[in-house]
Amino acid sequence: MTSVELSGKVALVTGASRGIGYGVAEALVARGDRVCITGRGEDALKEAVEQLGADRAIYVAGKAHDEAHQAAAVERTMEAFGRVDYLVNNAGTNPVFGPIADLDLNVARKVFETNVVSALGFAQRTWHAWQKDNGGAIVNIASVAGLSPSPFIGAYGVSKAAMINLTVQLAHEFAPKVRVNAIAPAVVKTKFAQALYEGREEEAAAAYPLGRLGVPSDIGGAAAFLTSEQSDWVTGQTLVVDGGIFLNAGTG
Repeated sequence: MTSVELSGKVALVTGASRGIGYGVAEALVARGDRVCITGRGEDALKEAVEQLGADRAIYVAGKAHDEAHQAAAVERTMEAFGRVDYLVNNAGTNPVFGPIADLDLNVARKVFETNVVSALGFAQRTWHAWQKDNGGAIVNIASVAGLSPSPFIGAYGVSKAAMINLTVQLAHEFAPKVRVNAIAPAVVKTKFAQALYEGREEEAAAAYPLGRLGVPSDIGGAAAFLTSEQSDWVTGQTLVVDGGIFLNAGTG
């Protein structure tokens, strides 16, 4: 990674040892921010920090839904960098595929704990630790599955719809100092989404007007915009980053 001047800004990015979260962290570091990344696997986090630059990144390992982990991540960021300007809630889970008619309710609770409640927990702690007095921005990584029904990832989609509504609520409550927006990606080529395209990537990509699936840097660029001065008059919005797939809705 090329050397850039530090911006003085600091971001906490959850679920960022790989995939979309890492793509976001990489984009923020590339423009000069420093970052704290979180995730469950310590080895993967260590490797990610090495790639991002040990002088620019730190990590805190733990489960996103664990309140003690949420507190530790925010506290460690404040200790290391003295501020936390941006929060990117990317940590998520999708342990089940198929319709929700017979969904195990304990699985549903796990999905909501990780995808929605943890995002609220990180937002609360970031707000009280820095943003309430100093301002900043929050970006929630939602999904196009939160905007329309899906036969395969219904529980995940419902949780992302809740995250989109959480975004609007936080944007209302945290204004005017803190802007809160969401990004709704379509299928991005990550291990997390692999089941949606593995063995049929060309076929899956053909459905997209732009002719390809997403990659983590697509979402990283969107997150960089939503945490930049260029988006200073944008809050409570969901930016759909989908390669144009919604253009095909209703066309049969």
